[in-house]
Parts: sequence; structure tokens; C-alpha cells
Amino acid sequence: MEGYRILAINPGSTSTKIAVYFNQKSRFLKTIRHPLEDLNKFERIVDQFGFRKMIILEELAKADVKVEDISAVVGRGGILKPVESGVYEVNEEMRKDMIECTYGEHASNLGGLIAYDIARSFKNRKVRAFIADPTVVDEFQEVSRISGHPEFERRSIFHALNHKAMGRAYAHFLDRRYEDLNLIIVHMGGGISVAAHQKGKVIDSNQALDGDGPFTPERSGTLPAADLARLCFSGKYSLDYVMKMIKGKGGMIAYLGTNDAYEAGLKAESGDKKTTLILNAMAYQVAKEIGAMGAVMKGNVDAIILTGGIAHNSIIVDYIKTMIAHISKVVVYPGEDEMKALVMNALMVMTGEVECKVY
Repeated sequence: MEGYRILAINPGSTSTKIAVYFNQKSRFLKTIRHPLEDLNKFERIVDQFGFRKMIILEELAKADVKVEDISAVVGRGGILKPVESGVYEVNEEMRKDMIECTYGEHASNLGGLIAYDIARSFKNRKVRAFIADPTVVDEFQEVSRISGHPEFERRSIFHALNHKAMGRAYAHFLDRRYEDLNLIIVHMGGGISVAAHQKGKVIDSNQALDGDGPFTPERSGTLPAADLARLCFSGKYSLDYVMKMIKGKGGMIAYLGTNDAYEAGLKAESGDKKTTLILNAMAYQVAKEIGAMGAVMKGNVDAIILTGGIAHNSIIVDYIKTMIAHISKVVVYPGEDEMKALVMNALMVMTGEVECKVY
């Protein structure tokens, strides 16, 4: 294989992860934490572009990473129009949607923008800029889109990058193709997504950004619809307040005052009854969603994969297992390796293993 040096950029709400790989080997990995006082200087997330790009270049220089040797830059995909799973080269239409937040505002929009800007800074040679498996990957079957009222459509927004990476990793372990398996994959982090992967396509999932499904460390998940409507029109709360109840200040943090599942796990292990109840309730709702996806798959499930940071929490994992072990075998891949997943996707395009898609 020809040698490719790939820079990966993954912006989060209060951090930016960067990695440099030479082919499949990691050469540099860094998580840059951004103090809130620095981020609060910017009115919109997209306004953080110059600030985050400068820090990335500074960290690379400190690590003596020669930017001029980079073959490609891959950024975490943002909130874009619905797309097929795959690798996309950043183009002007994508940049426009990211800059204008046409489909939503999120820190991940900065991934493609910064990747494109760094790639374009090379005047003497072409360096390509990609995104891979953004959260808006849409492979839903048509029946999955129907919500119950024509004013609302169920949307595919989930942790596509980690879902697809874990599905492929499990298939590789079996020496099989991801496209030949039926899997239920559960990403459990700040958001929780539970998806039915049928022969390589995610045909249904809860809307993990700000919609339905289990409650999470900071999101309320599905709430009683009529009660929510009455609360919205009570005159007591603004739209901004209600949106923060749903995403950011809902779920575990609303019940326990923390969005740290590790901290909550320690309290539960020490005998705190309220914390134990809330963690059990979160696990209960995740297991119910897995059961729903089992019905979507008509019971034909090769494995259930639990992944994400919360998969380290034995209280939650064990509770889920007791409820869903009858559906299929349960495989636990704690944590996530989105940086490696980004690089591997870019590398497959560079080596010609997969074809780059056009946004």
C-alpha cells in the first residue's frame, strides 16, 4: 500500500479531537479541551471556525507534525441533508449548508469546514478533504418515516460513524461482511441511538439528536406528548427553555444533577437508591428500544452490540442484558474510536477500495 498521512478532525461541543495516522497506524492523537469562557465569546458555533483551526495547527506544530506531509484531511460530518452512508468529498454545496446551518447547528459542522480549509491551504499539490458517515445518514425504509401525523416525519439522525464502524468491526471478527448481517447496534453516550442494521442498511432508529427514544445523560427522550404540549402553552416557559429541557438539561442531569454516567455509577454502587433507580430506568428504556428494533427485524437478529462510553457502566449493561438476552447474543464494545473510523473511511477512498460520493 502506498503511504498516506491522514489528519482527522472531530469537533465536539466543548472539545476538538485531532489525530494523524500513517495508513492504519496512529502517529498522533490529542483531545483539545475548550474552556466555556473561550467558546462563549462566539455568538454562533460556526463563528468558532478560526479559533478552533488555529488551535489545531498550534497543537500539530507542538507535536512536530509536518502539515505539509498530509495526504488528506477528514472531518466529522455535520448536520446536513439526508445522505447515504459513505465518504463524501467536501464541496461548495456542503460548505454552504454547514456555514448557514441549513439543516441544523452543531459543532460537528466545523469538522468539514476546517478539513476543507486546511486541504485548500496547499498551493503546490492537491490534498483532499472528506467527511464520513455523518449523523444524517438516511437508509430508512419508507414505513419507518411515518410518525402518526402528516405534520411530522420521523428522521434518521443517529451516531452513524460509530454504528457503522462497530458493525464492520464485529463482522470482521466473524470473518463475514457487515452487509450480510442483521444487527441491533446501540451507541450510549451523551446521546443514545438504537438502530436496526439490516444487511448493511439502517432501516430504523430513534432520532437521537433531540427527538425520541430512551432518555440519556442530558436528553429527555420521548416525553408524554399531551403533557409536553400543555407545558409548552402554559405561558411559564420560553421555547429556548423547553428545548433545553429536551436536549442539554434533560434526562439524567435533570434527575441527578450530573450528566456523568461514571460518577452516577459510583454513587449507585455505594448504595444511593435514587441514583440506582434512574440508571435502571435509563437501561430499561434502552432495552425497550432494543426490543422494538427486534420487532423491526422480525426477530432475525445475528447480534446486539452495545457501544459508547456508557457501555463501560456494568450496572446499565447488566440491566440491559437481563431484558434482551432472549433476542440474540449481546456483544459489548465499550467506548468508541471515531478518530480511527474517520481515518479508515478516508483511507479506503485514497486506496481506491471504495468510491467517494458526491454531496
